[in-house]
Amino acid sequence: MFQVQYAQEAVKKGLTALGIKTKDGVVFSAEKRLRSRLAEDYSIEKIFQIDEHIGAAASGLIADARILIENARIEAQINRLRYDEPASVQSIARHIGDLKQLYTQHGGVRPFGVRLLVGGVDRNGPQLFETDPSGVVAAYKAQAIGGGAPVVVEFLEKEYSEKMSLEEAILLAFRALKLVIEGELEPNKLEVAVVPVKTRRFQKLTAEEIASHLSKLK
Repeated sequence: MFQVQYAQEAVKKGLTALGIKTKDGVVFSAEKRLRSRLAEDYSIEKIFQIDEHIGAAASGLIADARILIENARIEAQINRLRYDEPASVQSIARHIGDLKQLYTQHGGVRPFGVRLLVGGVDRNGPQLFETDPSGVVAAYKAQAIGGGAPVVVEFLEKEYSEKMSLEEAILLAFRALKLVIEGELEPNKLEVAVVPVKTRRFQKLTAEEIASHLSKLK
């Protein structure tokens, strides 16, 4: 039990990430911070693609997140081979939660020190789930994880609307992260991805696209 609490603390020290579900799709956004000005920007990754129609945002130990993401990708491909159809977002989120829970009950292993927001668009429409280090999986309309989560969640509770467009959700994500990011919002401080209902395809935004959306906040 103490190890799970330690894992939860690791998440609290992570950078903030959030997910927003709208009628038009799902938005992921995360705070990105280079540890050195000599580091390559593309090597810092907080948002991952799991399948064509599913993505995930992570906060905590990103090395742990990569292991879970790789396992989820394999599960998604197994589902395609076995059933000849894409996996549902919920089944992938539950698979990740089951794996996390498994690592809380065996000797010689430790819990994964990472929270994941898993979202996408499947036959049931836009979906968003959170998995915590204990293995609990819960569905959300909007949720934040990481060190600044309490502030961001409080903001989202006041400003979120189910009628928002995808564009409005992206701008809402920027406004929320502005509360916890030091200095001005800049493309190099943000990572953004969307899964629109129209295409059902995960798409990570470029720095130029992020800058274009940021200009609409001013």
